[in-house]
Amino acid sequence: MDRRTFLAVSGLTAAGTLAGCSAPSDDQQGDGATATASGQADGSETAVAVETVADGLESPWSVTPLPDGSQLLVTERVGRVVLVDSADGTITPVTGAPSVYASGQGGMLDAALHPDFPDPAWVYLTYSKANDSGESATHLGRGRLNAADAQFETFEQLHAAEPFVDSDGHFGSRVVFGPDGLVYVTVGDRQFKDFGPDHVAQDRTNELGTTLRLTPSGGIPDANPFTDDPDAVGSIFSYGHRNAQGMTVHPDTGAIWQTEFGEQDGDEINIVQRGANYGWPVADEGCTYGSGDPIGVSHAERDDVVAPVYSWDCGSGGFPPSGTAFYTGDAFPEWTGDLLVGGLASQYLARFTVDGRTVEEATPLLADRGWRIRDVVVEPETGHVLAAIDSSDAPIVRLCPA
Repeated sequence: MDRRTFLAVSGLTAAGTLAGCSAPSDDQQGDGATATASGQADGSETAVAVETVADGLESPWSVTPLPDGSQLLVTERVGRVVLVDSADGTITPVTGAPSVYASGQGGMLDAALHPDFPDPAWVYLTYSKANDSGESATHLGRGRLNAADAQFETFEQLHAAEPFVDSDGHFGSRVVFGPDGLVYVTVGDRQFKDFGPDHVAQDRTNELGTTLRLTPSGGIPDANPFTDDPDAVGSIFSYGHRNAQGMTVHPDTGAIWQTEFGEQDGDEINIVQRGANYGWPVADEGCTYGSGDPIGVSHAERDDVVAPVYSWDCGSGGFPPSGTAFYTGDAFPEWTGDLLVGGLASQYLARFTVDGRTVEEATPLLADRGWRIRDVVVEPETGHVLAAIDSSDAPIVRLCPA
């Protein structure tokens, strides 16, 4: 397949002529197909082109554009970090990354740039790593990236979310910088199944099923909610989470938004508040695998938990949401302020309109591709949308106006 290939979006009939994402070179000609995505406020359609930026990646987990737009930093769950040339798709492995526990859902996971990158040139990575007993934990580390030489000149581990557990699931593992300059990291519940008040996600003496807030050097901020509580871990910012694999910052309010996997259905979009309990598993809208029995009670039945702003309730079929980003670019002005969420088992890129805490799903994107979408990001220079596809032989694709 040529690198520049335009694909149908939302399964709608294609017609017309594409301007395309970028002018192709002689050996990278698009095939001339067009695509439209309905759902603008006036009922008209948005023409969207899709091109393959790079191909042949192995289970890409995150994609992060470097500030000048020339390269993408991509993590592959199998244990690699690579740089992808934004123009020609050349893939260059980055040396000096940490070794990881690449098993089950674990491996090399998310990445975030220091807010002042490239000065300093810190890249923050989340990854799973095992101890001598074979138990694993979600880790946060940082390295100084020399992009010209494709290497981390130094790398240091900053934090390991304890306890280490004999499990290869639910690492969580998204990382973002908040507007406060602090580092937020999601940690999954590691698949503990005791669905009651003693579940690890309801126990603040451990870091499982939480959002952590740390300083850029890995310390615990004095302003964290539980630093003065002898019965809680000081790194915890919020708790009662199952497995949040999407996290982004609202461009206007600065609030941290997360997408979280449910059990059977019960997937959620949450706005994360300081010290808040998000209910898992004592309050949930999902159900148990197989039996379909409710898990806990509805969020509405408890006043000590925070309900999601959007959820896929038991019986809905769920969504399994992964990476997420607010649309802030100029390429699709009709999407400004919308939330983009990658779907795994649902195999499409969801777009949600957002008005305060009111969230409504709009037009599905890439719904006819059969792609599990692991991550989504907006390119700062162009406003185009990048999506990382979750498979063993995977592309990074770009959505732009047709």
